[in-house]
Amino acid sequence: MCGALTCLFAVTANLPAKQKPPAIYRIPLPPAPDFSPMDWVIGEWSGTTIDHEPPGAIQLNAAYDFDKRIVIFRETMSMPATKTLPAVNESWMGILASAAGSQVALHVFTSTGFVIRYRLAIDGAEMHFTPDGGEQPPPGWLFRRVWARTDLNSMTETVQVAPPDKPFFVFYTAKLGRVQPQKAEGGKQ
Repeated sequence: MCGALTCLFAVTANLPAKQKPPAIYRIPLPPAPDFSPMDWVIGEWSGTTIDHEPPGAIQLNAAYDFDKRIVIFRETMSMPATKTLPAVNESWMGILASAAGSQVALHVFTSTGFVIRYRLAIDGAEMHFTPDGGEQPPPGWLFRRVWARTDLNSMTETVQVAPPDKPFFVFYTAKLGRVQPQKAEGGKQ
């Protein structure tokens, strides 16, 4: 890639006595998205479900990439079996980027093979992920989630599910805390 997407093309073999100036091509860059309202979620989070017995475990990581033009999410969820539900172990990775206009789209790739697209809406301390199709969504099923910041180092995650032709129900709610980096010997990080 050329610096700042400005490329100079010049012919160097057997140039005539009168040289043409090199052609300069510029590719305009799209404006950088403003993800600052979601800065609070960047980092590593860990927690458990608060509405299942025995509780399930949730691990979430959110990080900027490509000079803050996208956000990468990775989450693992492990729920033990109950009397009415089998055990669930699933992971997903999402890439959040600006779409047309001011919309923000999250493309999610799951360990079960589904590829789902969500629209993101930020409402104060809450982030709402609403289903918006996808390349390979679960047929007939819908999933939505809300991340709500409760203080500087904690949040809740609520995941709702709608089976085919049925209303949404809360699949789980989890309380997550920010994972603090381990301090190295001597108190340095």
